[in-house]
Amino acid sequence: MKKPAAQFAILLAAGLAAWQPSKAQAADEDVQLWVYAVATGDLDDDTRLTIDASARWRERQRGDEQHTLRFNVEQEVADFVRIGGGLGVFEAGGLTEVRPHQEITLTSGRLAARTRIEERFFDGADRMEFRFRQRLRYSLPLGETVDARVDGEYFHLVQTQFRDPDASRDQFRGRAELGWRPAKRLRVALAYLAIYTPTPLIPDPINHVPQAWVEYRF
Repeated sequence: MKKPAAQFAILLAAGLAAWQPSKAQAADEDVQLWVYAVATGDLDDDTRLTIDASARWRERQRGDEQHTLRFNVEQEVADFVRIGGGLGVFEAGGLTEVRPHQEITLTSGRLAARTRIEERFFDGADRMEFRFRQRLRYSLPLGETVDARVDGEYFHLVQTQFRDPDASRDQFRGRAELGWRPAKRLRVALAYLAIYTPTPLIPDPINHVPQAWVEYRF
């Protein structure tokens, strides 16, 4: 096995192991499918625009099918620092969520740490939900046209949409992705995402989410 492929196999195994909850803990598991279409391009030497749309097939009790549209603008302010922000619209089960966000990304070689905050406005909610997200990603080239990514992300609800003291506030996500560039401006990828949500009153939900990506650079 070539060295980059061996490194990716080790990373994948370690990442998946790290995100598995204890077998002693009760859990409520399901399988979803998320498909993304992404367009990204440079507006100038330091600024990048990304637009993504997705369809997410989920069970009704998980919020039903969801369709999303989001844009993000990033500005490079130093060799290893990018700041950005954007807006997303999420439709599921006949309800709409509007989600502005702001973020900062720090990079060091193949490692990138992104901190994002989101203001989430839901139909029929008591108030705006405020969420903090911290993601750590490692990217690994496996050849001229093949690459891999492994990342973990922590979510925390600073303020929930409903005034419920027993609402779940934390979530953990682990993801492994393998990508291929069949053309200079095109990248396709397959990924596996595991989502674990600790809950105080019911069995902890675990979502197994295969993902497919098509990304075009303009």
